[in-house]
This record gives sequence, structure tokens and C-alpha cells, in this order.
Amino acid sequence: MRKLTENEKKWIDTTLKKISGKMEEVTKRNLDKIPYTTDKYGRFDDKSGKDICWWTNGFWGGEMWQLYKLTGNEMYKKEAIKVEDKLDENLMNIDGLDHDNGFKWLPTSVCRYKLFNNKESYNRAMLAATNMAGRFNIVGRFIRAWNNWDDVDRRGFAIIDCMMNLPLLYWASEETTDPRFEMIARAHADTAMKAFVREDGSVNHIIIFDPETGEIVGKPGGQGYGEGSSWTRGQSWGIYGFTLSFKYTGDQKYLDTAKEIADYVISEIPDSHLIPIDYRQPKDVELEDSTAAAITASGLIELSMAIGDEALSDKYLDTAISLLKTLDEKRISWGDDADNLLNNCAVDYHGDGHNMSIIYGDYYFIEAMMKLAGIALEIF
Repeated sequence: MRKLTENEKKWIDTTLKKISGKMEEVTKRNLDKIPYTTDKYGRFDDKSGKDICWWTNGFWGGEMWQLYKLTGNEMYKKEAIKVEDKLDENLMNIDGLDHDNGFKWLPTSVCRYKLFNNKESYNRAMLAATNMAGRFNIVGRFIRAWNNWDDVDRRGFAIIDCMMNLPLLYWASEETTDPRFEMIARAHADTAMKAFVREDGSVNHIIIFDPETGEIVGKPGGQGYGEGSSWTRGQSWGIYGFTLSFKYTGDQKYLDTAKEIADYVISEIPDSHLIPIDYRQPKDVELEDSTAAAITASGLIELSMAIGDEALSDKYLDTAISLLKTLDEKRISWGDDADNLLNNCAVDYHGDGHNMSIIYGDYYFIEAMMKLAGIALEIF
């Protein structure tokens, strides 16, 4: 990754100070919560209790750990541990465990274990990794996504998002020296390369396999505009996820795949640098997803650090900085009146979750800014 300019360093420092100032007040008024989004007054909700199995519930803990690293404030450490403790209820609920185990226990238990060698955190993360490994379909060579609900048979479902959960398995192999976790992660990544990534670098959100034969039987549009479209958050999971698989394995094919997806994304980013929900949504639709911008930026920074091609590395870093600056200037609530950072986030294209705040958007923005400063915790 190239050296940052003095102006870039100044902007990064200023932005991190704004994050630190705002989040201290936000955290103080949201002690004991696990937020997902905000209400009409800009106040965080709470996914503790009956919603403890919600897939995003690790991100607040991860945000707390990053802020602890940034500031040294013990309040963030205490809140991160509270989130991890609360997730024990999820860990003991088989219906609440799925391909998103990584999103829950990497930013919480694995992070705490890396920082403090906490044995209880190790146990939790290893239980989550073992459960995730157990979702592997041997015939189709994929990790099953989701569980069955609403009478829908999802035994053959796999999604691009799972690429971001594979580090939980890579970590488990490193810690136990047991190669089976990495074998499963690599098998899934290999399948994702072939089944999810198209020749132009766009990706499918969902692939449906026949769970008995491994044959591909469907490629629905999922949370994007439709079949064959290009859901932007899925593209960001692809950039970041394949880069991480390269980081953990050193296998060049994963890095090459991340570059293919990144090059496609860069070719599709609007001049405004405000990211749509789907790169192939109708031109007259102005729906955005700021979470896709933040995740893409963090993934591109990771990619820029992983490759040896200086010109390409610079391109990825420059794009990431442009995305982050655009969010900073146009899509963040910096005042204390709102708990969230990012605005104009979206759950999906066709649902009603538009123009909202979502906790992982905030997490990845903070992570990306700390990566630029060279101080981010390695969580994913």
C-alpha cells in the first residue's frame, strides 16, 4: 500500500477524532444494548433478549473493541464483553446458529481471545466454528446458508456473504493445528469462485444446490434487483472475503478472484461515489446502500495491502479513500442527536428497509478508517 499524503493523514486523524468524540457519548447512552438500527428519533434499538440470534449481533461488540483500541477507554472493553456474554444464549440455541457464526463470534470471542488469551472466549469461538463446519455439504462442497423457516427448504442454499465467515474456520485450524476447518473453508471458497463469480466479476447473491447431488438448481436475485443482477453489498462481501481467504491461505487464485470482483466494482461505481443497492438497478432508481460503500472501502484497503502490483494497489486504495470521504461528507450524522454514523443504508432492493441506519455500516466505516491509520484490530 502506498504512503498516504499529508492531506490524507490529516483527514484520517480528524475523522478518527470525530468518531471518538461522537461514539463516547453514544455508547454512554446505550450501555447494555446490542443495536441494529435506529428509531425515528435516531436512537438505537436493542437486539438483546428475544432477538439475540439476529445475524448482526456481533458487530456492536466488534465496534466496541475497535474503539477500545482507538481510545483505550475501558468502557468499550466492558461493553464488548457484555455483548459476548449475552451471545451465550444464541450459542445454546441450535436454531440460531448458522453460516453467520463468524459475524457473531469473530468480532467478539475471537477478538477478545487474541487480545487477552481468554479461555472462555476461546471455548465460545471454537464451539461456533465447529457448528459452522458441521454445515458443510460434502457432495456440493458448500457451507449451507440459513435454516428452514416459513416452510421453505433451504438445505441447498449458499450465499456470497459466507465468504466473510470463513475466517472463523481458518482461525480454528490455526489454533488447533487441525486442518479440517481450513479444508472446509477452502472447499467452500473454491465452490464460490466457480458458482458465484461471473466472468465479468459480478457475483450472485444466492446459489441453490440440490442438497443430495450438489447440482446447481437456481440462482435467484436474493437481496439484489433480480436474477443476474449485481447486489452491491454482495460485491463487497466478495472483494473482502476472497482477499481474506488469500490472506489466510496464500493461495493466489483467491487474490485473483478478489481483484476480478474489485475491478468490476470500480468500473460500476457512480461518479458521485454514492453506492446504489444494485449496480444493475434501473437508472431512474436512486436507492442507495451506504453499508456497501463502507464494506467495499474496507475490502479494497485490505486488497491494496495484499497485492504486489503497485499501480493496482494504488487504484484500490484511491477508490477506498474516495468512498470513505464521500460517506464522511455526505452520508454520516456527526452530531450527537443521532446514535448512528451512516445514513442511507439498505437491507435489500425489494423490501422496505431503505434509507435507514444499520450497525455493520458503522462498524466497517470505523474499521476502514482505522486500517488507513494502521491501528485497526484484525477481526475478520
